[in-house]
This record gives sequence, C-alpha cells and structure tokens, in this order.
Amino acid sequence: MLVRRMSFRWVLKLFLLVTFTAFLLANEKVGSGPERHTRDLKKGTESPPAKIGDVAWIAGHWKGQGLGAEVEEIWTAPAGDNMMGSFRLTSAGKAKFYELMIIREIAGTLILQLKHFRPDLKGWEEKNDTVDFKLVALGENTAWFDGLTFERISDTEMRVYVVGSREPELHELKFEYTRQ
Repeated sequence: MLVRRMSFRWVLKLFLLVTFTAFLLANEKVGSGPERHTRDLKKGTESPPAKIGDVAWIAGHWKGQGLGAEVEEIWTAPAGDNMMGSFRLTSAGKAKFYELMIIREIAGTLILQLKHFRPDLKGWEEKNDTVDFKLVALGENTAWFDGLTFERISDTEMRVYVVGSREPELHELKFEYTRQ
C-alpha cells in the first residue's frame, strides 16, 4: 500500500509539473511593453477608490479556453459590497481544479480574493489564507488587479489574464470567455 501511495504521489507531482510547464510555454511571457495585459501595484501605493458596481459587467456565466483546457467562471451580480464567483478547469472530461472567489469593497476600494481546491474539494491554501489581488486601476472595459486583469471585449466576450509565475520569468496566462 505504501509503495502504491508513493507511486501515485510521484505520478501526480510529475503530471502537475509537466502540465504547469506546458501551460507556461503555451502562454505569453510578460514583458514591459504594450504586450503586457496585467499591472502590478507598486509598493507603498494605495489602491484607487472604487465601488463594487464599477465591475458589475463581470457578472454572468462564462465559458472558454485557458491553460490548454476548458474553463468556466460564474459571477453573481453585485449584492451589498461584493460579488461572488466560481471557477472550474476541465480537461478530458474531468475537473482538474476549482476556485471560489469574491470581489469585495474594503476601505473604499476593491480586492479580489480566491481559494483553490482540488477535484475532491481539498484546499490548496491553508485554512485561513487567501490569494489576494488588490485593485490597481479601472478603465471603462478593464479592471486591473495586482497581477490579474479582466477585460471586456464585448457584451458577450471577456478575457482574463493572470500572472502565472513570478520568478525568474513572468508569464501571463490568458483565459478567453464567451457569455453563456
């Protein structure tokens, strides 16, 4: 049983390493020029003032492609000071991971917080930890969070970009969605 468990863990780790490497190679290297879609919140800089209604256009059921697989996001309309979202990545007919997300108003601005889950709903982050993306800027059709961008292409199309790795090279992962 121990050999079988170790073998499964080794295969899983190898699969994740190969898959993540393929994702990075298939996506854009982050540059400093106009090809970059994400922005960083500079140290010591405050997020700009914003209300949850400023990103209400994200609400909806979205399906598309990203990370070499089928992806899906569902965002609720703003209620109170927040929006709630879920994400699912599916490959070969099986869920590979999930995310539970919120965009909420805090201290007069917005923050996006998320937690990752394996297919069996075991969390990646520690129990009380979240991955946080502070607001950097808002445009008419774009919301830039620190390392994550939502871009409205039309009423039925949206792109999401996220920085996939920080060192030694930055890569933007691109997700292309169509409203369902």
